[in-house]
Amino acid sequence: MQFFRRAKIIDGWLTLAFHADGVSAAYVKRTVNGMPMVSFCAWYAGNVGPDELERIGKELRTGSYQCSTLLGGRDYQVLSVEAPNVPPDELRTAIRWRLKDMLDFHVDDATIDVLDVPVEPNAPGRTHNMLAVAARNTVVRQRMALLGDAKIGVTVIDIPEMAQRNIAALMEPEGRGLAMLSFNEDGGLLTVTYRGELYLSRRIDVPVAQLAEGGLDARTATFDKITLELQRSLDHFDRQYHYINVPKLVLAPFAADGLPAYLASNLYLPVESLDLGTVLDIAAAPELSDPAMQQRFFLTIGAALRHEEVKL
Repeated sequence: MQFFRRAKIIDGWLTLAFHADGVSAAYVKRTVNGMPMVSFCAWYAGNVGPDELERIGKELRTGSYQCSTLLGGRDYQVLSVEAPNVPPDELRTAIRWRLKDMLDFHVDDATIDVLDVPVEPNAPGRTHNMLAVAARNTVVRQRMALLGDAKIGVTVIDIPEMAQRNIAALMEPEGRGLAMLSFNEDGGLLTVTYRGELYLSRRIDVPVAQLAEGGLDARTATFDKITLELQRSLDHFDRQYHYINVPKLVLAPFAADGLPAYLASNLYLPVESLDLGTVLDIAAAPELSDPAMQQRFFLTIGAALRHEEVKL
């Protein structure tokens, strides 16, 4: 008989994401040889408070999983900064100093993390950039307090850029980069990844509901705005990272009509629409056969694709 045996933590990640109209949850398990498997996803509508969240935690048995939560697109900022020439243990302090005049709130009120952007191989003279992620301390504390009150043990706070990166990494052409565009209630998110690393992140101020609003003229104006933002961002990326070939733009699942064809006609690179069933095993979550459900759970599933070696 074994006493004080630790409860087994199930491999993979269970992610909880908070939306204006509810909470989404998804659990994804990576497999050795096959596609990552979405074991389940769940939607809880309404304004979910601590009591309801505690019930959700019990229903999902969150204590048996590695759990993460996903911030909303308006909860933080991502800023490109030049990498400071300091020892690793001084990096965050140096980055914090560089951000003090770049944030729209006081840097002392910020929780900061740093994402490295790899430099061009065999080009040591090029500028080494990093992506700094800054969230208000109050946002982080409120989220962790809400989950803590519900007795949900979260060990990771993630952001949509990294969630989208995780899905893009499943689709990258060998030796090439990938541009991906998604939409939700916070607006559009463009990312460019290469070899599984995030190189570019751009927000487009067009909430998903706006894609279907108004008549033909209004939708055309919205599509024009998106196209212009994409062209500017991709041109900037090409100038900065000329050694990375980005052969296509992939549109994340969404239910609005017209945009894929419009972008395909007005951008200089091919445009493809993503069906999550082509990169993930969704047999255990049949609701994901609906593009609207794929859109709802897209970033939650992406965050649950988090991959790191865990020692228990």
